[in-house]
Amino acid sequence: MFNSLPQYFRKHNLSADVRTLLLLRRSFDKGLINTLGDIYVLLKSLVAKDPTDFGPYATAFYEYFLDIDIKKGEKLENAVARSKAFAEWKEEYLKREEIEETPSMRELIDNFLDDVHVTTFDIQKMLSGEDILNKDDPTRADNGTQDAPEGAQKVDKAADYSQIPLEELKRRMEEVAKRQKGRHHGGSHWIGTGGISPYGNNGGAVGGIRVGGGGGGKMARAVIGDPQFYPVDTKAILKDDNIDAALASLKGIEEEEAELLLDIEKTITEGLKQGGIFLPYEKEKVSQKLQVMLLIDNGGFSMYPYIKAVTKLFSKMKTRFAHDLKVYYFHNTIYGGIYSDVRRTEFVPIDRIAAMDKNYSVFVIGDADMAPYELDDYSLQGWNSLKEHFKRIAWMNPMQQRYWPMSMTVNYLKKIIPMYPLTPDGIEKAVQKMNRKHRYYKR
Repeated sequence: MFNSLPQYFRKHNLSADVRTLLLLRRSFDKGLINTLGDIYVLLKSLVAKDPTDFGPYATAFYEYFLDIDIKKGEKLENAVARSKAFAEWKEEYLKREEIEETPSMRELIDNFLDDVHVTTFDIQKMLSGEDILNKDDPTRADNGTQDAPEGAQKVDKAADYSQIPLEELKRRMEEVAKRQKGRHHGGSHWIGTGGISPYGNNGGAVGGIRVGGGGGGKMARAVIGDPQFYPVDTKAILKDDNIDAALASLKGIEEEEAELLLDIEKTITEGLKQGGIFLPYEKEKVSQKLQVMLLIDNGGFSMYPYIKAVTKLFSKMKTRFAHDLKVYYFHNTIYGGIYSDVRRTEFVPIDRIAAMDKNYSVFVIGDADMAPYELDDYSLQGWNSLKEHFKRIAWMNPMQQRYWPMSMTVNYLKKIIPMYPLTPDGIEKAVQKMNRKHRYYKR
């Protein structure tokens, strides 16, 4: 079984040998492998020793197990779309789901990949959320006992609350919250972690309300954070229905630039007083300017769906940024400069951009995915010069994060500029990173 696997993976410059086969077979014998997703996870841990191996590993895996040939520089979704495996899956899927209106190709490919990567950890049984709530009393007292030891409960089932009106779930959650005294894990009643309660995080509740933490399967209908509430999935790529959530994250950019400066004069004065023991004294310099720069990839077909949402988001912020919002454009990558107009006719040399105030918060918006030859040394030099000059710079990528390791250019660029998903959560993380105080030494 899989005798040609090591040789095949080595063709993609991956480390695989007979020991890889033995470990895989041993996992089968112990009942650890039940799905193709299980094989993917296990082999990745054995073969992909470094993040740079993730792309070649995914390419090798899809080609070996699914006969999906990903050509050099090609996106995974394009390779999937023309594969026989996807065509057969699509035919069965449309029959099985009895779908009247065919979903978009992007949705179908996402569903196909979800099926490929299902593991034994994923949901095996779906329970009725309506039945659970009918038997549950939201006014019951909290006796402080845990429903299950944390980490002990296997998430192999979920409850579907998608048919319950959101307002009804919120009303019941308020009743539960009034009586809850402490932390809970597991079960189907309290606001906590794990379990199948309609309120909490890291559990199995389809159409529930996520409270804090991470959402393991993007199943929540509403998300309650601290202190904001957004009735959207904040991990979803930026679009019209989650712009307000992204807007609130973006508003987190500090309106003042705080720099920690070494107070040379005080350090020397106090050091002389202490007989030559010089302890550094710092002072904080505060600037009230808020300056934001956007660099938007508006040239490729793959970026087209996101330009409208990005423009709308930052247009809403225009009054906040006043005259300190600058917008520039590029296609795929930069070659010596960017453009000040949407049609990309007004060229601005990169040296002129790198001479601007270093306190700009710079957001690069693009999928960073292109043919490898496009990202040449000249282009990389341009990105490096921006990173060195602007201390607050982040790359917001609309490509689904699970595809990033499969793109060579994405992996190159994320090493230069910190990269985040173009989601409300991603924007929030980028802003938090930007708000970290920078240390400067100034005489």
